[in-house]
Amino acid sequence: MVKKVTTPLTDESVAGLMTGDSVLLTGYIYTARDAAHKRMMALLDEGKKLPFDVKGATIFYVGPAPAKPGHVIGSAGPTTSGRMDTYAPRLMEEGLKGMIGKGKRSDTVKDAIMKHKAVYFAALGGAGALAAKCVKSARPVAYEDLGPEAIVELYVEDFPLIVVNDMYGKDAYIEGRAKYEVK
Repeated sequence: MVKKVTTPLTDESVAGLMTGDSVLLTGYIYTARDAAHKRMMALLDEGKKLPFDVKGATIFYVGPAPAKPGHVIGSAGPTTSGRMDTYAPRLMEEGLKGMIGKGKRSDTVKDAIMKHKAVYFAALGGAGALAAKCVKSARPVAYEDLGPEAIVELYVEDFPLIVVNDMYGKDAYIEGRAKYEVK
């Protein structure tokens, strides 16, 4: 069964998501990779506001390709999420509810997901053109000097995702592998 979810995410919407669920996400999400995360941490260290309201927000770990004429965005495949593990717990403390990327998360991030009632989604790696078709608008928000690593507000419709880490401490990578291990 596919679950339809809209942003901003809430404790209630996250509570209904279980590891392994297929999700179609609709609403505003924000792009951010390593360099943007580093700058956001500097703002928080200085007691300043982030360039977007992080409460209930979802961050997509992506550096989209430039848009071709007539398109909203270029290919938008996920990047490896582990590179943001240093920053994710602090953003969840500030109210971040969703993260989209690929690959495993650290135990520290998984603990923060449980503590702050958040969720980590996997986007299909290698299918950046498919992801781009779900993007209906793109508006730069901050750090345009970073090029594809700038923070951009995207409006997505029926963006296909899989729940990897739910707020209950489950992990699709661990559970999926366990089903096929020879004992």
